[in-house]
Amino acid sequence: MPDHAKSDSPAVQAQLDRLSALSPGRDTLGLERISALCDRLGNPQDRLPPVFHVAGTNGKGSTCAFLRAIMEAAGMKVHVYSSPHLVRFNERIRLAGKLIEDEALAALLSEVLDHAEGLQASFFEVTTAAAFLAFSRTSADACIIEVGLGGRLDATNIIRKPAVCGIASLGIDHEGFLLAPEDGVPNMPPLERIAWEKAGIIKHGVPLATLEYPLDVAQVVGRRAEAVGGVDWFGEGDAWAVLPAEDGGFHWQSKFGSIGPSLHPSLPGKHQWRNAGLAIAMMLIAGRLKPDEAAVVKGIAEAKWPARMQRLSPGPLAEILPDGSEIWLDGGHNPDAGKALAGALDGSGKLHVVCGLLKNKDALGFLKPFADKIASFQAVPIPGHEHHDPKDLCRSLQEELEIIEARPSSSVADSLRYLAQENASVRVLICGSLYLAGEVLKANAEIPD
Repeated sequence: MPDHAKSDSPAVQAQLDRLSALSPGRDTLGLERISALCDRLGNPQDRLPPVFHVAGTNGKGSTCAFLRAIMEAAGMKVHVYSSPHLVRFNERIRLAGKLIEDEALAALLSEVLDHAEGLQASFFEVTTAAAFLAFSRTSADACIIEVGLGGRLDATNIIRKPAVCGIASLGIDHEGFLLAPEDGVPNMPPLERIAWEKAGIIKHGVPLATLEYPLDVAQVVGRRAEAVGGVDWFGEGDAWAVLPAEDGGFHWQSKFGSIGPSLHPSLPGKHQWRNAGLAIAMMLIAGRLKPDEAAVVKGIAEAKWPARMQRLSPGPLAEILPDGSEIWLDGGHNPDAGKALAGALDGSGKLHVVCGLLKNKDALGFLKPFADKIASFQAVPIPGHEHHDPKDLCRSLQEELEIIEARPSSSVADSLRYLAQENASVRVLICGSLYLAGEVLKANAEIPD
């Protein structure tokens, strides 16, 4: 899966060009290459601060954002590794609270790429090794590592002993990788196979926090934990829960007690309650890094995670629309994300949707859950990536979802100009791909920091 990473820094871009040329590992999951690469680098993954390892189909990035915000509210210095980036490659590596600087990033990538000669390591494997190397050389109180793809064979899974593992929502995505037949892998229904892959991050003696899943899926996770042994499983429903509060927030409760007043996540949508709840659960069972209640309340209220139901600020793109208009941006792109969007939009009335989806995504599965919220639909291409043809996508919506007002557009900006013709304020949702979300943030001069 090519990443098309770009940088305004010539030094960083030179290394990204080397990185983008890597093959064939970019299309093959496995731990052999990342293990060999990290061994050449002195195994930096064994010298990290306490690691919070987070997997899941959707919500793992938001969970990581809540974790970081809680820890920083408690005065901790935190490393974060996440993917993909939206605008700048630097977003993937956060050193002790700040995005890695261009000079340091260029030197780091150069060092890792030099050690990667002959290994056919993938783009993500080199990036992961670079993050581990950076984290091992910079002091911090904790390290938050987001799984890239799956779990069992994801490059981040060479961490031998995290402080805690967490698994967010489980849904169907990346089927070409995670559902591929493989010797020694159980034959099971798709969602159960996805759960089996994600639960591959579970480690002996490492506490595990999860969301609540359907019984058959939960049983898969349970069997993985039992096979590993020594796992204290702290699951939503059995061990902890989020409950609505009268003031519109939520209460977090567990078998060990509750967290103070009602909590109000900064990230919109009730699905974020559960992501925040998972972050609290991970903090609670991680041991000595447990923050006080005030830090939890503050962190949940202040967490930021771009392109997750983010309202765009005034900027070149937003200013295309008449005064009083709203533009919301979300990088959701699979059926599970579509359901979360439907929940977030519940009771908010209809809105105009601008959407671009990668070719390998289930477009109708993503859009169907909130189809009744769509006042009009415009399909756009995703520059530099294989995507659903806008004409075909509009035709599918008209035929399958009976959304009559669906039209192809050449870009997000052109879509907004089309909506602006009525000279009346409108509510717009731009969605479908994190790559598209990155283009939108860049065009509106909202660069994640």
